Amino acid sequence: MDSVLLHGEAEGYIQSLEKMSLRDIGSPRWFHQHEYIEKLNMQAILNASANQEEFIKDLFVSLGKIPTLVHSMILTEVWKHKVFPIICKLQDFNPKSTFLLHMVIHHEATIINLLETIMYHKESSEAAGDSVLDLVDYCHRKLTLLAGRSVSGEIPTEDRITHAQMSDTASVQDLQRQSDMLEFEISIKALSVLCYITDHIESLGLSVLSRMLCTHNMPCVLVQLVENCPWNRGTLEKYTEGKWRTVPPEDQLKLSKHDGQVWMALLNLLLKPDCQRKYDFNSFNKTQLLKLRRFLTEVVIDQLPNLLDLRHFLSQLSITDPAAPKKDLILEQIPEIWNNIVTKNSNKWKAIAKYQVTHVFNPSEIELREQASRLAQTYNLDVMENLVPDKPKCGACGRTGAKRCSRCQGEWYCNRECQVKHWPKHKPACKLMAEAIQKLQEEPNISR
Repeated sequence: MDSVLLHGEAEGYIQSLEKMSLRDIGSPRWFHQHEYIEKLNMQAILNASANQEEFIKDLFVSLGKIPTLVHSMILTEVWKHKVFPIICKLQDFNPKSTFLLHMVIHHEATIINLLETIMYHKESSEAAGDSVLDLVDYCHRKLTLLAGRSVSGEIPTEDRITHAQMSDTASVQDLQRQSDMLEFEISIKALSVLCYITDHIESLGLSVLSRMLCTHNMPCVLVQLVENCPWNRGTLEKYTEGKWRTVPPEDQLKLSKHDGQVWMALLNLLLKPDCQRKYDFNSFNKTQLLKLRRFLTEVVIDQLPNLLDLRHFLSQLSITDPAAPKKDLILEQIPEIWNNIVTKNSNKWKAIAKYQVTHVFNPSEIELREQASRLAQTYNLDVMENLVPDKPKCGACGRTGAKRCSRCQGEWYCNRECQVKHWPKHKPACKLMAEAIQKLQEEPNISR
């Protein structure tokens, strides 16, 4: 894959994106679409300095494909909740390769990462149309899950699993564990998307405003996140860029990116005039919001001076009782994607799981080789290394890798002993990747 997508190539990828059914997940048509989204996502990340991010955003806006992205993301979310658990319980399911299942599990994360990149811009939120309501609901589901897990102490302690670290011979149960771990990363990304939506909320209509403030009471959800900070382990570790990292003593009082996003979302939802007119500052909400005052220290305000306005507002709120919002008769739009998918497939979850186990997730040798060939094109090794800022880890013991497998170039080891020990497990994936790379070298113009 070239380091920068050409305009026509990126436009072709985006134009080809289409809404699919739950049954289509994992099919060749789905795999091609996943491949295109992965390429667009990697280009937006790697070439932000070359305005590739805005270039891709402009294409999604002009081609009207943001609603398609949102639909695909929620479709995968439903599949993970309704179909994947059934697949995991099937005793006779023992596929030759679990890589395609791994792709489906990561598809939701890939899309939310791409949305995080493009939803920063006001025109993206406006171009999302009615699907922005579905996106608000999606963010609410993820943030309530994040807050709940933080309160119950269920935040994962491991780093996220990347494509490069994924073993092709992982069991279905391993994939289920990885899916649970990935949910934390997805929820963190959903916080970013929600923050960007609140930045532009006044241009998105009353339905979005009402959904966020009245239906979901998002300010109180954000208070829970401020109180529990699920991305911090005390002051010693913080979760950034998919990893738990030790914080130097001099940086322990610094706000992280996620801290800042929560505060900015609260600032937007509580201080913007349209939001203040719509939100009900009843006794419960008022009690919850006033909890924020003990977190608005001078150290925090020095880093985000805008929070001084929030502190003044909360001081005023503590001694007044704002009037309840007017209950005008307004016809509001409601989100449809989740409900439509669930209604259409109700009582069909087991049938879909059995169909996919038989026809999708148990590929033949030929299909495996074709998938490996496309994988070698999509996840160019040099590009993947640029995406991972940390040193590679040994595939056997997890320590820092010193040498790469000379055959497939995709696995790292700290020493010869670990490589020999890991070979029986690595051999099938190594063979497929090596053959795919050789084929690409012999046919450089292979069709995408």
